Amino acid sequence: MKGIAKYRRCTISISFIVLCVTLLTECINDEEQDKVVIKNAEWEQFAGSAECAGCHKSIYENHVKTAHFHTSEIVSEKNILGSFDSGKNTFIYSTGGMVKMEKRAGHFYQVAYTRGVERISQRFDIITGSGTKGQSYLTWSGTNLFQLPVTYLTSVNQWCNSPGNPNKIALNRVITSRCLECHTTFVETISAQYKEPEDFDRSHMILGVDCEKCHGPSARHVEFQTHNPKETKGAFIINPARFNRQQSLDICALCHGGRLQKIKPSFEFKAGEKLADYFLIDTAPKDAGTIDVHGNQFGLLAASKCFLKSNTLTCNTCHNPHENEKGKVGLFSQRCLNCHNDKQTDAVLCKMTGTLGSEINKNCIDCHMPEQPSKAIAVLLQGDSIPTSALMHTHLIKNYPDETKKVIAFIKKKSTG
Repeated sequence: MKGIAKYRRCTISISFIVLCVTLLTECINDEEQDKVVIKNAEWEQFAGSAECAGCHKSIYENHVKTAHFHTSEIVSEKNILGSFDSGKNTFIYSTGGMVKMEKRAGHFYQVAYTRGVERISQRFDIITGSGTKGQSYLTWSGTNLFQLPVTYLTSVNQWCNSPGNPNKIALNRVITSRCLECHTTFVETISAQYKEPEDFDRSHMILGVDCEKCHGPSARHVEFQTHNPKETKGAFIINPARFNRQQSLDICALCHGGRLQKIKPSFEFKAGEKLADYFLIDTAPKDAGTIDVHGNQFGLLAASKCFLKSNTLTCNTCHNPHENEKGKVGLFSQRCLNCHNDKQTDAVLCKMTGTLGSEINKNCIDCHMPEQPSKAIAVLLQGDSIPTSALMHTHLIKNYPDETKKVIAFIKKKSTG
C-alpha cells in the first residue's frame, strides 16, 4: 500500500509539473505571437495586398501610391512612360543597329533592326522601376525572363540604352531570382537551384513590393480575421513596428544593402529573421566614398555619424513605408530636427540658423544628403559617348560645403524677392 501511495504522489507531482510547463509555454507563446516569423513561404500562403484593404483601407490606399508598390507591374498602355509616337520611339546605336518601340495587335514591343531589316521583336511584359528615376522592361521567353535592351530615363524623358548594357543591341540579359527578390513581393522559382537561366512560374508572382513583403504571407491571417472580426491582436502576421533595431535594418538591407551574396535561395528570407543567415554580409569597414548612392543606402547610412552615435536610428526613423513622401524635403528635415534641437543633450545644431533664421531648418536634406550621380544607374542617351547618371539623394549624412553654399544662396535670393 505504501508503494501505491508513493506512486500516486509521484504521478500527481509529475502531472502538476507538466501542467505548469504547459501554462508557462502558452503564456510565452501569447507574448511572442507578435514576434512570430513565418517560415518556408509558399505561393498558397499569400493572399495579395488587395485583401488587406478590407481592414486597412487607409494604409492600403496610401501604400499603392508609393514607389515600392510600383517597382514592378504588368505592362499596360497607361503605365509605360516612354513615347511610341513616330519620331520619338527609336533608339539608334552609334555602333550600328536600332531598336524601335512599336505597338502591334494591342501589345507593345521593342523591335531590333539591323540595316533597316527587322531582326527580332520582344514584347514588353513587366515594368521594373516606379518611374521616379526611370523604367526598365522585362520580357518572357518561355519560363525565363530577360531585360529588354532599351530603358526609359525620367529626368530627360527619353529612351536610352539599358543600364550596364554595352553600346550595342543586347537581347539576352538574364533576370535572376535575386533581381526579382528586390522588385517583387514573391515569385516562385520552378527550376533546380543552380540552373541558369532560372525558370519561373508566371502565374505565381506578386509584383511590386507590397504589404506581404514586410508583414509576411497573409492568407492564414486573412482567414483567421475573417472568422474573428473582433480580434485586434493581429494573428498569424508580422508587425515590423515591434522589431528590434537589427531586425528593422535587415528587412530594408535585403534590397538596400548593396550586392549581397546569397547563401540560400531567393525569397527564403522573411521579415524578422537575420539577414546574415541568408547572405554573406561584409562587416569590414568600407570607404563610404566608394559606395554608390543607388542600391546600398544602408551602407551609406551605417557610415554616417548620425547612425554611429545612435542606438535607435533605423531607416524607418526617417521613412514611412506606407506613404509616398517623395520630394517632401520639409517633412524629412523636420525628422532631422527631432534629434538636432536644443532640447536634446549634446545635440549638434545647425550653424546657419544664426544668420539665416528658421528658413534653413526647412531644408536639411540638400545640405547634408544632397543628390549625387549614380554609377549603377548610368545610361547612354542616343548620340552620347558618356553615360548620363540618375541623381539620387545620398544617405551618407555629413557636411557638403559646396552644396550648402548653393542652399544658402537660394535662401538669400528667395528672401530678397
